[in-house]
Amino acid sequence: MRTMRKHLIPTVRGAAAVAVTLTLALTATACGDDGSSSGSEGSGEGKIVFWDNNGGPRTAIWKEIIAKFEKKYPDIEVEYVPIPIADVQSKYDTAIQGGNDSLPDVGGVGTAYLANLVVQDALEPVADRIQDSSLKGKLVKNMVDSVRAAGGDDKEMFSVPTSANQGTLWYRTDLFKAKGLPAPTSWDNFYKAAGELTDQGDNKFGFTLRGGAGSIAQAMEMMYAQSGIDTFWNGDKTTLNDPKNVAALEKYVGLYKKDTPSADLNNDFTKMVAQFDQGDIGMLQHNLGSYTDHLKAFGKDKIAGVPMPPSAEGQPRTIVSNPVDGLGLFKASKNKAAAWKFIEFAASAEMNSLWNEDVGAIPANVDAANDPWIQQAPPTKAALQSLSDPQTKVVQLPYYLPDWNTISKADNEPNFQKVLLGKMTAKEFCDKVAKELNEAQADWKEHS
Repeated sequence: MRTMRKHLIPTVRGAAAVAVTLTLALTATACGDDGSSSGSEGSGEGKIVFWDNNGGPRTAIWKEIIAKFEKKYPDIEVEYVPIPIADVQSKYDTAIQGGNDSLPDVGGVGTAYLANLVVQDALEPVADRIQDSSLKGKLVKNMVDSVRAAGGDDKEMFSVPTSANQGTLWYRTDLFKAKGLPAPTSWDNFYKAAGELTDQGDNKFGFTLRGGAGSIAQAMEMMYAQSGIDTFWNGDKTTLNDPKNVAALEKYVGLYKKDTPSADLNNDFTKMVAQFDQGDIGMLQHNLGSYTDHLKAFGKDKIAGVPMPPSAEGQPRTIVSNPVDGLGLFKASKNKAAAWKFIEFAASAEMNSLWNEDVGAIPANVDAANDPWIQQAPPTKAALQSLSDPQTKVVQLPYYLPDWNTISKADNEPNFQKVLLGKMTAKEFCDKVAKELNEAQADWKEHS
């Protein structure tokens, strides 16, 4: 978070459901004593184990929440285990293979690896528990939909969402004011500002983009927001190389070296944010996690952030899904009643607000929307409003594909750099990535 995604078409959801069913059957037959044990409700008292999926950066805030929980429920003890974010998926996989006693009662679970845990039958369904709890009707709908889509089930949920991030256009209000430019709340305004704020002779640029690690994720956010295409799949084929997306990518990469520094070619997010915060660049596209850095660099009066603009005036926003963080109840738990009390407490408006204020993310509990810290953080407030808007379309990325990370990161980031350098066209790039995604989708369905 500080360094932290409603509409998945029926074909994919149906396939995901079939995949889950078949895989669970195979798992139950082949694995024996693993994380698929049904566990038990238990007494609702005693000790539970909680794994934090980003241990370190979030340890202090979780310990504060745990202390408040144990004060309210003195008969329950929470053992806190911090897991580094880079190790969390492998840690869960190892624990599932190790048997019931290796797994926690509650664990932090992001949608990026939720499907992996679901197909191993490690998580307890929680939709009914939510309906019977104080959380009923209190969770942001688009986050709920993202959790359902990532888990591969249209109706069931396998984690309780706690937070999300969102792509934001950050801009220097002082530079915009000096040039008499309107805020980049439309794509026309954005591209106009990128040009007018650029003075290459004085080493000033209107925009900085991400050409290194993580570049494709940012490019997809810019593509779908501009094209207005609101689904990732059209049948069994990705919309990534739809002509509207190709045209959007062409326009986006056309900024490179014209209205951006040439050094952007190798930018990961750290370099990109640091470059923007040096003060000679007018705009940056990044998530809410860098807000604190911008405030330190410029102060509140010189920086602002707006959600990704709609494709055209009067059209709904199309937002590419960012991973939704959440809390999972593990099926092997022998004290699910106590573990659920902890999840319900942590996802309550007060605790959810406290946690998200600390990590700089969007709360999942709708009752946190009017809390003072959100009112004092306009970019976060705007992001929450856009995510809660029933007109907003969230393009769900296929995290369930085993090859998703390889295709969308390591295998094709060098090709994205070729596009920036003019050695590969936007269409060639999109067609290549689309071909690989279509093959991965077909393979996943065939073997599910």
